[in-house]
Amino acid sequence: MPKRKLIKERIPTPERPAGERIRDFNEVNLGYTFELAVKEAERCLQCPANYAPCIKGCPVHIDIPGFISKLVEYRDDPDRAVKEALNVIWACNSLPATTGRVCPQEDQCEMNCVMGKVGDKVNIGKLERFVADYASERGIDDELLDEIIPEIKRKPQKVAIIGAGPAGLTAAGELAREGYGVVIYEALHEAGGVLMYGIPEFRLPKSIVEREINKLRKLGVKILTDHIVGRTVTIEELLQEYDAVFIGSGAGTPRLINAPGINLNGIYTANEFLTRVNLMKAYLFPEYDTPVYVGEKVIVIGAGNTAMDAARSARRFGADVTIAYRRGEEDVSAREEEVEHAKEEGIKFKFFLNPVEFIGEDGRVKAVKFEKMKPLEERDSRGKRKIVGTGEYVTLEADTVIIAIGKHPNRLVVSTPGLKVERGRIVVDDNMMTSIPGVFAGGDAIRGEATVILAMGDGRRAAKAIHEYLMRRREGKENS
Repeated sequence: MPKRKLIKERIPTPERPAGERIRDFNEVNLGYTFELAVKEAERCLQCPANYAPCIKGCPVHIDIPGFISKLVEYRDDPDRAVKEALNVIWACNSLPATTGRVCPQEDQCEMNCVMGKVGDKVNIGKLERFVADYASERGIDDELLDEIIPEIKRKPQKVAIIGAGPAGLTAAGELAREGYGVVIYEALHEAGGVLMYGIPEFRLPKSIVEREINKLRKLGVKILTDHIVGRTVTIEELLQEYDAVFIGSGAGTPRLINAPGINLNGIYTANEFLTRVNLMKAYLFPEYDTPVYVGEKVIVIGAGNTAMDAARSARRFGADVTIAYRRGEEDVSAREEEVEHAKEEGIKFKFFLNPVEFIGEDGRVKAVKFEKMKPLEERDSRGKRKIVGTGEYVTLEADTVIIAIGKHPNRLVVSTPGLKVERGRIVVDDNMMTSIPGVFAGGDAIRGEATVILAMGDGRRAAKAIHEYLMRRREGKENS
């Protein structure tokens, strides 16, 4: 067999030009064709599964070389290639169309790619997305699901899941495939959590989230929307009906800035702004009946993924948008791709600015006063340079301000009697179990605000722990 030529350069995926995409909320990245996907797949060095650093870098441990190899192996039969690849992915990840779009691969699987030592790293995320999208377009995912479902051995135990976000959906999918009866309790009127309300349509179309959720329903997962655990039903009541409970309620309580003028009209939390735009489709007003006001000059405070999503959404309403961040550019926590897209779309960045006052007129915000900060050589526990105020101030005009500085876990859930909580986060042991026997937790509820894929990793680990817990209980009853 002739030696395969090493292709050092990554095969790019086509994207819509910035001048076109800022006029609508349609998807920015257009994804691979089968031919381009195979070319990119050929670049993979096929590291052995027991060594592959990309697998170790993936929070849900997808066999990445395994699914990529299927695209090359069956390149003459695209449908079979995709079906085989999807089967490998589904063994660890039930939401590949989602993670292929929003997972920070550059900090996880791709960061560890061995190919990166001699050339560009393999575009793992876009290949995962391609497999999921192609499978859906051709009905291959439904075909594979129809083969999986008859093999599931149904069990008598039932599990309640609190929250239909990434952690809850992942745990539900894993437990359903193990044969458990699974019911998800979701506070909002749509399932999906942050996938529905927090990530804009141009990054993650809601039709894709709905499509992946419907596959869980096909596995037998029941989803009850408009059910607020802590009010509609309590965890104590769930434990009377279910054999185990998983808390995946996320971090939906936004952090605010304690500064004069914070209550002026025109100031949003990113959580409120993005929920209106995404879940309630304010960008299609008046076709949908939820409006959102976006002024001519918008300031977004923060520099994480949520800040980028809010800024890029505001830009699509025609606003002049500035992102203000109290640290420097090196400490921006948003994905590189999102920062690059934001800059391409005309969003301005101002660094080392810390908001100290919101200035209003007739009850509405008109400007933000910032203190200029300066970095120190000393770094904090996260590796970021510490900053101090300079005593100098600057005022920037704004008729809309969006605050994106993080979120806290759901307060109703964490106030459950007997549930151990530290710094607002639920405490779990090595098996993801909380201080209440039979109650497990994962995702932002235990971490604070984090990434979709980390929440999914928690959901998968918790599902395994719940399965082992229920098996031990069942064996104990049968032996007693």
